[in-house]
Amino acid sequence: MKIVALLAGLALLAACAQVPQSARDRGEETRARVHTELAALYYARGQYAVALQELEQALAAENAYAPAHNVLGLVWAALGEDAKADAGFQRALALQRNYSEAHNNYGWFLCQRGRHAEAIAQFEAALANPLYATPERALTNAGLCSLDQGNLAAAQDYLERALRRAPRLQPALTAMAELRVRQGRMQAARELLRQAAAVAELDARALWLGVRVERQLGDALAEGAYATQLERRFPDSEEARWLRQGRYDRVGRPL
Repeated sequence: MKIVALLAGLALLAACAQVPQSARDRGEETRARVHTELAALYYARGQYAVALQELEQALAAENAYAPAHNVLGLVWAALGEDAKADAGFQRALALQRNYSEAHNNYGWFLCQRGRHAEAIAQFEAALANPLYATPERALTNAGLCSLDQGNLAAAQDYLERALRRAPRLQPALTAMAELRVRQGRMQAARELLRQAAAVAELDARALWLGVRVERQLGDALAEGAYATQLERRFPDSEEARWLRQGRYDRVGRPL
């Protein structure tokens, strides 16, 4: 899922681990934080050039501000600059070793590039921090990455743990629905998609999954409802192209 995953509700920033030593230090860190928060907002809107400008100002104020390097990794990843993205995430983690959101984001990046074992290690590093406020995000991403890898047992374990913590977390619900489809449990997948739709509108991947589930279950009306939403809301998506081509065997990458 390109939401990321979680994707949904990005929590990109973390408090700096060190206490400023002077008013000047506090001012520099405040400027770095403000510009990084702005960069995160522009990143979420897809305004990557403006995000990079904000990050340049953030790092000019405080080059050792880990959250700025974390967001820089996200922006470069979105732009397809993998080497720069990798460097950004690694710099963030070198500055703040227990920075769980950076571990989670780096894991997401690695899984999208097919580096599954490295990705899972990053998610586990995020989860190892007892102060991590939103472990359900890393658990969901680890589940998605395991699903992408074909490790269904691991995917189920991670997703069940995510849903125990956050039963209405939509990315975890739709990922679990995907898992149930792969296990041949179409009725369970249908129910999970309905639960996910009750939380918020489904993305293109989830709508396409709905089309495939209802097609397997023989409910033409429900299949058509999912297909109509997919065509109306995501006409340029890969999933909409598959729908028009009748390629019902096609499944996109989870992340």
